[in-house]
Parts: sequence; structure tokens; C-alpha cells
Amino acid sequence: MDPGPDAPAGAVPGLERLPAGPTLFVGRRAELAALRAAAARPASGRCPVLVLAGRPGSGRTTLAARFARTAAADYPDGVLFARLSAPDGGRVPPARAARLLLEQLDPEAAVPLPGAVEDGRDEPGCVALREALAGLRVLLVLDDVRDAGQVWPLLADEPGCLVLATTAGPLTGIEDIDPVILGGLDRTASGELLADLVGGTRVSCDPVGAADLAEACAARPAALRLMAGWLRGNAKTAVTDAARELTRVVGEEPAPAAGTSGGAPGAKGAAQDAARDVSKDTPRTSKDALKKGTGKAPGNAPEKASKNKGEEGGAAPGVESAGDPAAWVKPGPEPAEPVPVPDNDPLLGAFTLLYRSLPAAQARMLRTLTLAPAQTADPRTASALVGCPVPDAAVTLAALAERELLGEEAPAADGTPRYRVPGRLYPRLVRLREQEDRPAETELARARLLERLVRLTEAARALLDPEGAPAPDPLPAALRLRSAEHARGWLLGERELLLGAVADAIGQGDLDGSAGRLVTALLRALPLTGAAAPADLYRLHELVLTVAERNGRPRRASAALLNLADLQVAAGRWEQAAAHYRAALEHARKADDEPLCARALEGAAGCHRALGDAVRAADWYGRALGLRQSLGDHAAEARLLARVAEAHTAQRRFDEADREYRAALAVLRRLGDERAREAVGAALADLRERVDAGW
Repeated sequence: MDPGPDAPAGAVPGLERLPAGPTLFVGRRAELAALRAAAARPASGRCPVLVLAGRPGSGRTTLAARFARTAAADYPDGVLFARLSAPDGGRVPPARAARLLLEQLDPEAAVPLPGAVEDGRDEPGCVALREALAGLRVLLVLDDVRDAGQVWPLLADEPGCLVLATTAGPLTGIEDIDPVILGGLDRTASGELLADLVGGTRVSCDPVGAADLAEACAARPAALRLMAGWLRGNAKTAVTDAARELTRVVGEEPAPAAGTSGGAPGAKGAAQDAARDVSKDTPRTSKDALKKGTGKAPGNAPEKASKNKGEEGGAAPGVESAGDPAAWVKPGPEPAEPVPVPDNDPLLGAFTLLYRSLPAAQARMLRTLTLAPAQTADPRTASALVGCPVPDAAVTLAALAERELLGEEAPAADGTPRYRVPGRLYPRLVRLREQEDRPAETELARARLLERLVRLTEAARALLDPEGAPAPDPLPAALRLRSAEHARGWLLGERELLLGAVADAIGQGDLDGSAGRLVTALLRALPLTGAAAPADLYRLHELVLTVAERNGRPRRASAALLNLADLQVAAGRWEQAAAHYRAALEHARKADDEPLCARALEGAAGCHRALGDAVRAADWYGRALGLRQSLGDHAAEARLLARVAEAHTAQRRFDEADREYRAALAVLRRLGDERAREAVGAALADLRERVDAGW
């Protein structure tokens, strides 16, 4: 059943990031052999790319994780994993994936701030990832890729690395690849899977029924697993009857309600039709698809490349061209649309049967989990969504996972189990939620989740900074974070999900109050971990800006823009920072807030100074100086006088510079700031010495 040994646990960093996948793995020997053969081919000049393509439910993610575990020993610098599609079909920009991969590669690395465009090869995060991979042997698993434009910015000119990309649709645009195409399991593997999941006696006593059921499922692993879960819950149903029931349900109208049954039987066995289109004995390559007259197989390389390959099994060939990536990467002009699961697909038919048999509490939990950030939840968040105790949520989640309706993710840092709604089922579950749950119930579930996350974040902040703000009310025992280390691990482990929850809420725009409280809690708590990435703080301040502009709050918008500009300054991106400071100035003027105006003016002046534009620097510093003087802020007045003097010196306007330095000294004398007086006095003395020397 397992065609190769796994790497020893802990021997290669990053294996724990891979999806856990089902415990039982059968078949796919030919596909694994094809992947191994492709990975073993010598590469030169660039990172080789393997593509594993298959329809939703074909098991491509499980197979990719299996291959990664067996090949990990060849990549001692680590295994990196990123999903490039959300369960709702949303496309993850390559820049965001690059930042996630960078953090996995080196948690202490400085992750660049987002660029103006997240899809370009020159985006700072993508550049930083490619530079970090130089000289390393790393395996990158990119799951559920939508289009080549997500992959090519991540490819390093490093032949020692390997990229394995899984996809459901065409991945044209990267040359010299020939994908391994996943069809259904072969008959033997299908029988083994059903026997182990359902029980050997029921299957061995009805081999014809087992074959019929595998055919009705198009021999796809996900559909077979769902039907096995349905059979386990219907102990008196024969395997043959399960095949007939699946065929009937596939022909029904989509989106059945939980607890209902019946419906017009399909006039034709759509599942069997689908099964006849799938080869179950060998992995189908692009060459196979061309032989069948389809032009190219789904998820394959360009037709020309496919015709030039003479190998079965879908292996990536050796690299023939290297050098400038533009010579071997030709991304398509538009991102690809997600590949949908048709309503008459046997996968959805199997889901329909299983969903109808669920208890009401499990069905409601499954529907409501589509509201979780990234459709990933643990008992803490799931209990908030459905409004039940944490232990009850844990039992329900485990039951849904046992019936193959949820995927098991890597556990949290504290060992808490985590689950994910499979992307192949997400659209149908959303449709069911919209049909069966009132909008008010959905909004209440989202509000409960945000409030739960706010309380957890505030509790983590209180543990990390006990001397700071007053501690919040204690959480129930099942939710409680036990120590500062536990709080730090929770914040860092759930950071992406917390940021996703805020982004989802603000994107929908109906829970700005709760979302704003969560943003504030995160801005206070994340820096206390000692590992808060500026990119994360940048995302949070962008969300604050979105809410402020939507609600017509110019003062808050100005403050958010100032924080964004400060982060740009820290990254040395002066032009972008200056643009943010100017935008902050406009909002501050609308709010009639002179201190904010002065801060924006001074920030913009500093950017012009760093860019070597002394004339503009003097102008903006002078405007900030006038505001500070009117506000009576003498410390800021002295500082700005010195800055104006420096700008005059850069313009060789020495008399004006001398005058401003002397004015700054007079202000500092009144303030009694001896240390600042010494610094300004030294600058004035240096100026006069240079002028006397004929500067």
C-alpha cells in the first residue's frame, strides 16, 4: 500500500506543515513512480517544476503530500507548503504566498512589505524568496494552483530546489513541463479502499457491488471515502444498493436539504458516464489526452510540449533552457477561473447521500464552518460559530472528520486539533447554508466568532504583558490560555487565521465594530510576541484605513496612513512613504487636526530629505515648523528648526542655516535640554568651521 518509506520524523524541517491526509493510502504506484523519476532527472539553471493535475476529489493533495514525505530526505533544507487557492475559489496572490513561504523557511527573516502590485515577479516578497532559496535544497509544495502566474514569480534560479504544484485546471505558461494527470484509482486499489473503510466482509461478499460502487464514484478517492462513510452509517445497506442509490441521487436536483430524501431519479447514470471517461489503470499524461482527441488534458502543459514528449506517467523532463526566467516562463494574460464541480458529479452525489444522513447538529456545524477564516477551525472557533460548549464542538468536529466531511489539518502548537472544509465541498455547503439558515443566524455566528477571537487575543496580550492594561475577564476553562508561552504560541500559530477573520469581516462591511476591536487587540498583542512581522502590521493598518474611510472618519484614516508611512520608512521605501504622508495630511485637514497635520508634514519632509531633495525638505519642514509653533510645542519646534537648518546647509544657504541653528539653541535653552543643546551646538560649530575654511 505504501510504495516507499517516509522520511524519519523530524529529520527534515517542515514535514509537519503538510496536510495530514487520510490514514489509509492505497494505489497510485505508477503516479508516484512518475513523480520520482521526474524529480531524479538532472536540472540545470533553474528550479525544476513538477505538476500533478486532477479533478476535485482525485486525491492530488494527498498524493503530493505522500510524495513530499517520501522525497523529503533529498531536500535537507526543508519542505515548504502553501495553498494558492482558498476553498471559495479565491486566488492567492504570489506575493502573499511568497511571504508565507519565507516565514516557513526562516521565521526570523525580515519579510518585505507588500508591493504596489502583488502579481509581479519583481514584487519584494517574491524577490526575497528567490534570493533566500539560492544555494539551498528545498522542496516547495504549492497546492491548488489556479494559474501559472501564481507559480512563476516564486521560481528561483536554483536547480537544487524542486517545486511540486497541484492543479485542477490547465497550468499553461511554464515551459518544459509534462504533468502527471490523476484519473481514478484502479480496480484493485478501489476495492482495497472500500474494504478497509467499510469492512472487509461486506465488500468481499459482494465484489460485483463493490465494482459497481467504484464505477459509480468514477473511482475517485474522495467520492469513495464519502460513500464508505455513508455505508458505515447504514450498516444494513448492501454495497450494490449503495451504488444504485448514488446513481439515483446524481440525477436529482442539486442542494438537497439535510434530513430530506427522495426526489426524481435520474434518467441516466451520470456517475457511470463519468467513470467511463476515467482511466483507472495508469496515470494519464497529456499525450494520452491528445490520443483521445481532446487536444490537451486538463491541467497539462502546452500542446506543443505534450507532443514532443514520449514518456508515460507524466514526468517533468530535464531542463533544456536556463538563464533569464523570461525565456522559459510565459504567464497567461489573465488568471484562470476555478474549476467547478458539476452538480451531476458523483462526488456531490456521494456528499448528498452522506449529508442527508447527518444529525441536525452535525449538519449545522458543517454548514456554519464555511464562515470560519480560511474555512479552518478548531473547537474554540467552531464552538463560537454554532454557539455550543467547546467539548461538544470537539466531538462534532471529530465525527465529521471520521465521516470524511472535514479534512484534518496539522494540529495547533498546543496540540489542539484543527479541521478544514474541503474546497471541493465548499460551494455546495455555502448553497445549503443560504437555503437552510436565516441571514440573521449567519450574521450572529460571525459576530460570535469575532468576539471570541477578540477575547482570546486580549487574554493573550494580558499574559504577555501583565503590567500593561488591566486584564480582561477570565475565559472559561476550555478556552483559557495557560501561560505566556502558550499565549505566544497561539498568537503566532493562528496569526494568518486571525488576520483572515479581520479581512473577511471588514470586506463584508457589516461588523465593523467587532472587526475594529479585533484589529486593535492584534496591534497591541502581536508586537509582544517578539516576532510580529511588519507585513502583518501593515495589513492591519490597511484594514483600519478601509474601515475609517468607509465610515467617514478622517482622523482615524489619517492615523492609519501615518502608521503605514512609518512602516514604509522603516523599510527604506521613501517614495511610497511620502505618498502615504501626503494622503494622511489630506485626511488630517478634513478632520481639522493640526497635530496630525504637523506630523504628516514632518514625515513627508523627512522622505524628501532621504531622497536628496533639500528644497522640498526645507519647504515641508518649514510648514511643519509653523504649525508646531502655533501649537506651542517647543520641543518639536527646536527639532524642526534644526532640520530646516540642515536643509539650508544642503542648499549652501549658510546664513539661513546659521540663523535656524541659533533659533533652535534659544528654544532648547528655555527648555533646559542640555543634551540637545550640545548636539545642535556641535552642528552649528561644524557649519561655521567649514564656512571659515572656504566651503
